[in-house]
Amino acid sequence: MSRRGLLLPVVGFLVLSLGCAAAPPKKDYAAFHAANPRSILVVPVINNTNNVEAPGLFLSTMPIPVAERGYYVFPVNMVRRVLEDEGLSDANLVHTADTARLCNLFGADSVLYVSIEAWTAQYLLITTQVTVEFDYVMKDGKTGDTIWKEHKKVVYAPQQQSGGSPLAALVAAAVQAAVTKAAPNYMPLARQANAEVINTPGVGLPAGPHNREYGKDTVSAK
Repeated sequence: MSRRGLLLPVVGFLVLSLGCAAAPPKKDYAAFHAANPRSILVVPVINNTNNVEAPGLFLSTMPIPVAERGYYVFPVNMVRRVLEDEGLSDANLVHTADTARLCNLFGADSVLYVSIEAWTAQYLLITTQVTVEFDYVMKDGKTGDTIWKEHKKVVYAPQQQSGGSPLAALVAAAVQAAVTKAAPNYMPLARQANAEVINTPGVGLPAGPHNREYGKDTVSAK
C-alpha cells in the first residue's frame, strides 16, 4: 500500500476524533424543567482569586444575559443590600445559607451561585495572557437541589502583527504586553464567558418564559 493510502485512514480518523471532541455533551434538563424557574436570584459571587475588584466587576456582567434569556433577574445591588441587612454580608455565608431562605427573602424561584476561579493577567515573554474562569450553579428555590451547572474558562492573548521590521514588531509586542499587564481589561472576557455559558444550545440555560424560544428546549440529553 502506498504512503498516501496509509495516511488517508489516519487523517480521516483524526478529523472524526476532532469533530467528536468539539461537540460538548448535552445536559439532562429534566430537573430544570421540573423546577420551571421564572425568576433568578443572582447572589454575590465567591472570589477564589487575589483580585479584590473581581467580584463587583463580574457581578455587573450577569443580569443582562440572564434577562435576555427570558428570566426575571433581581437587581444585584438591591440583592446585596437586603442580604447585608439579613447578616449575609459575606459571599461565602450567602453560598452556604439555605437556598429556600434566600428565595423567600425576594420571592425568587431559583438562585444562581457563581465562584470566580481565575481573574489573572500573566506576563509571558512578549505577550500577556489574560484569563478568567468561573463555576456556575443554579439551585431550585423550593428543594435546594441543583438544576443546572456549568464551568467556563476564557483565555486571551493579543495577536502579534506580522510584516515590517522584526525588531519593531518585537518592541511593539513588548509594549503591548506591558500595557495589558498594567491595566488588563477583564470585562469583555467575563461577558464572553457568560454569553457562551448561558446561550450555548445543549449546555446553557433553557429559554425562560420571556423568551420566544420558551418551551422548545429538550428535556433530556440525547
